[in-house]
Amino acid sequence: MSSDQSFVEFVVDQMENAGEIRYKKMFGEYGLYCDDKIVALVCDNRLFVKPTKAGKSFISNIVEAPPYPGAKPYFLIEEQMEDRDWISRLIKLTANELPIPKPKVKTKISKRERS
Repeated sequence: MSSDQSFVEFVVDQMENAGEIRYKKMFGEYGLYCDDKIVALVCDNRLFVKPTKAGKSFISNIVEAPPYPGAKPYFLIEEQMEDRDWISRLIKLTANELPIPKPKVKTKISKRERS
């Protein structure tokens, strides 16, 4: 089951105080970005936050689950999502700990490859 866009928009609205928040549809589900760093996934209308040391220290009762079959466990966020300040702080802590994404390198296609 894929996630509803209205649910994703609600989640993004809840974490708006964390920084520049955006989402991108990925394989029928959604990736959530904070300041251009992917910090969470929304799968089956559930929020999964990337695990970090700062996030682990911040969350009192951690529930971990894979967002999709074969994935590594993420922090599953349920009721706390209703607390705008709490979820914004978790997302900001997570984003601060993650590395800056490497710029995408565009490759040149030679004339021979285009033919």
